[in-house]
Order: sequence, then C-alpha cells, then structure tokens
Amino acid sequence: MEKRKLSFWEIWNMSFGFLGIQMGFALQNANASRILQIFGAHVEELSWFWIVAPLMGLIVQPIIGHYSDNTWGRFGRRKPYFLIGAILASIGLILMPQAEIFIAFLPSLWVGAGMLMIMDASFNIAMEPFRALVGDNLRTDQRTLGFSVQTGLIGIGAVVGSWLPYVLTNFLGIQNEAAEGSVPTHLLLSFVIGALVLVGSILITVLTTKEYSPEELDRFEDEMAHKKALEIENIPEKAKLTDIFTDFVKMPVTMRQLSWVQFFSWFGLFGMWVFTTPAVAHHTFGLPIDDSSSEAYQEAGDWVGVLFGVYNLIAAFFAFGLPKIAYLIGRKRTHSLSLLIGGLGLISMYFMPDKNWLILSMVALGIAWASILAMPYAILAGAIQPKKMGVYMGIFNFFIVIPQIINALIGGPIVKYLYNGNAIFALVTSGVSFLIAAILVVKVKDVDDVVKN
Repeated sequence: MEKRKLSFWEIWNMSFGFLGIQMGFALQNANASRILQIFGAHVEELSWFWIVAPLMGLIVQPIIGHYSDNTWGRFGRRKPYFLIGAILASIGLILMPQAEIFIAFLPSLWVGAGMLMIMDASFNIAMEPFRALVGDNLRTDQRTLGFSVQTGLIGIGAVVGSWLPYVLTNFLGIQNEAAEGSVPTHLLLSFVIGALVLVGSILITVLTTKEYSPEELDRFEDEMAHKKALEIENIPEKAKLTDIFTDFVKMPVTMRQLSWVQFFSWFGLFGMWVFTTPAVAHHTFGLPIDDSSSEAYQEAGDWVGVLFGVYNLIAAFFAFGLPKIAYLIGRKRTHSLSLLIGGLGLISMYFMPDKNWLILSMVALGIAWASILAMPYAILAGAIQPKKMGVYMGIFNFFIVIPQIINALIGGPIVKYLYNGNAIFALVTSGVSFLIAAILVVKVKDVDDVVKN
C-alpha cells in the first residue's frame, strides 16, 4: 500500500494554517522588541525577554510531538493541537500590546513579557504538528514540494504581518504615535487583525485536510523499507512520554549532522530578530542608542517591518523554486548555497549607505530563510520512522531553540560590553554564523539521495 499522491491544492490547503501562524509570528518578530522598549526595557535587556520564545519551544514541541503521534480521535491526529494553539496564540496577540491595561496588577513590561510567553508557547503548539503533518500525508517524492509550499505560505503570511503596521499608517492614516509608555494605535490594530487571520487560516486546514489513521500508516509499504534501511527497532504499541529521552539518544545520524547546521542557522536568526530594530535605528537612521519613543524611532521600527516583509516575500517566491533547484544540484548544495548568500546579506547591512540599500540585504536573507524552513525538514523526513514523525520533529526543534537560548543569554551582554551598545555588530555576528552553517551542510547524509543512488 502506498500513500496517495496529493494535488498541489491539497498540499496548499494542508499547509494553509501556516500562513496565519507566520503572520502572527512576523508581527511578534518585527514589533515585540519595540513594544517591550515602549514598556521600559533597555536594548541590552531585549534578548533576555526574548529567551522565553526558544524556552517555550524547547519544552512544548517534543511533548506536543509525542502526544500528537499517539492521539487519534474524531478530529484527527494533528489537527486538534494546532487549532488549540491558534486560539491561545490569538489571545496573546490581542493582549500583548495592550499590557498597560493590567498595570493595576503588574508593571506593563512584565505583563507584556508574559503575553510574549503565551504567544510563543501557543505558536509552538500550533507549529510542530504542521511539520509532522507534511511527513504523515506526503510520499517521499512529494516532501520537498510539501515543505516548499509550506515555506511559501509562511512567506506570504510573514509579508502581510511585517508590512501591516506600515500600511495602516502610510496608506490608511492610522496613528503611529502614542503617549510615552503606550503602544501606538496602528500596532494595536495590527495585532488584532493578525489574531483573526491566524484562527481563520487554521480553520481552513482543519476543514479541508484528511489525516491518515494509525492503522493506515501501519500498512504503508515504505514504513518497512525505512525500518530496514535505517535499522530502526519496532515501536511499542503504547509509547510513553519518557520515551522522548530514549528517542533523543537514538536519533538518526542524519538528524545529528543537521543539528549543527540548525544550531548556527538559528543562532544567527535570533540575533537578527532581536537586534535589527535598534541596529537600524542607530546605525542607519542615526538615532541615539537609548531612543525608543520618538517619532523617528517609530519610523525606523516601521521600516524594519518593511525589511522583514521583503525577506519573507523573497522567501515565498524562492520557496517554489527550491524543488527544481534541489533536483538539479541536490538538497545539500541548495541549502549550503542559500545559507552562504544569506550570511553575506546580513554582513552587508553594516556597509549599506542608507535604509533603501538594506532591501538588497533582505533579498539575500530571504533566500536563506526559504531554505532554512524547507531543506532541513525535507532531508530529515526521509530519515525518520513514520510512527515517530511527530516526536522527532519536536526533538529536532531542540536544535532550533537551544542556540536561541544561548544567544538570548549572551547576546545582550555582548552588545552592551563588547559592541558598546551598537547592535549592528550583532547582525554581522549573525551573518558569520550563517556562513559556518553553510560549511557544515556539506557533511550531512541525505538518506533519500543515498537510496536513489
């Protein structure tokens, strides 16, 4: 028995919920730092607040992966998890920029940080099952396409989320100024819109996508082929939560090799997300390091949203070309070259003469971002036993969140004491990290390529 070959639009609908997830994620990435600064955080403290994001991923994704592997009911296997995650994330999106309404109970800064934690935990609840769903529903020859479509939708959602505050102000006239300590109206409205799109897009996936039952997965002939090729032991009928630790020890060789690629890729991404706004405000716009409330700073923050939208837009288009490129030169070479281009793009931000030139840097970053979201998962899916797809996708997230936690702990002090508060050097560091990841891809074993040969 073989999995049914899905049409492009079936794959599109299956991943459509990621559009809403990434729209909310983009709103957070582009605006959380300045919202926290509005509430009183200093630039060197930003990475400490952001530590909650990878920490939630470290805790939540393997657990959700384990339980989604072992869940089956009238609503399916993966779908209940990303629906619940979407609802919780939408609550965090609405309340984070309005944290000042809770000031009678706690300082708004801490309420904002708490809502950031809720959002991140919820994004992880919704995100992990989507990765596993692609591995569940698609045949080996469609997985690169599946993760590429997913990446394209991620890019579209991120573009809308990143550009939304800028569009509301510059095209619809929504106010982008507020009293000191308050979040501007255009940001409040952006987060509410993001919450609505998030829930709506998830519902489209839930209502249009059929999942294979555990019994159907058991009958697929390719499962036995994977067991034989990868020498994976039979899995007990009832897996325990503690099996996560055993699975971690027994992870496939390909996964171990990809872990180092992921480490340096996501170390660089985290530094870019946290420090781009203060870096652009200071280095490109020429504003004082401690300026976080002026109209000029809000303009710089809105421009960072535009830049983030550019790299996500490029990623959305480039993602649909990844299957063809990977077919011609291989997935490893595709990923390595993409990371190289992205690393040079980040480093180039230091040398760009004005804000418009930064768009070119973002074009290069978008190429790397598309590949980061697709290639490692396409390579990994071929090395994972189907019944363990969810838990191993969750464990794989360790190598995304651990580098972010490390960067969160050391990034702020490095900017403050080594870079003298000049956050642009954090972006250069992120670029160098990408270059290291590009080199490490060469050592990865792509199981599907080996089988084909």
